[in-house]
Amino acid sequence: VDRVEAGKPGGGQVVAIDINPWDVVPNATCMTLDFLDDRAPDALKNALAGKADAVLSDMAGPTTGHGPTDHLRIMGLAEAAWMFAAEVLAPGGVFLCKVFQGGTEGDLLKQIKGRFDTIRHAKPPASRKDSAELYLLAMGFKG
Repeated sequence: VDRVEAGKPGGGQVVAIDINPWDVVPNATCMTLDFLDDRAPDALKNALAGKADAVLSDMAGPTTGHGPTDHLRIMGLAEAAWMFAAEVLAPGGVFLCKVFQGGTEGDLLKQIKGRFDTIRHAKPPASRKDSAELYLLAMGFKG
């Protein structure tokens, strides 16, 4: 994949991973790999070849229908995304991840609270009103 020169209008670099097969995105490095696979973090870091301005995670495992179990699973993925983001984010960077309301999201919030200038929660219009899904948005990574 050709890299686009960062800093130019329309420029930048996108590195993405998904556990399921997916269509290639033009001008992006696309990997089909489980993020929890031991090879995934290094594969992503090698593709980045430097620091990231943003880490976005929309990870969610298959739901069981048992709310507490589903909550713990998605929070485990969110925490794994945060650990990766803490390693690769550039100062001033942004971290966005999907979380479920249910109790343990406060633990993740405690981990990142002092590391960013601003933290917000957002519920996109596409999310069902009765869903526990929301997104944690952290801006201004302090390093």
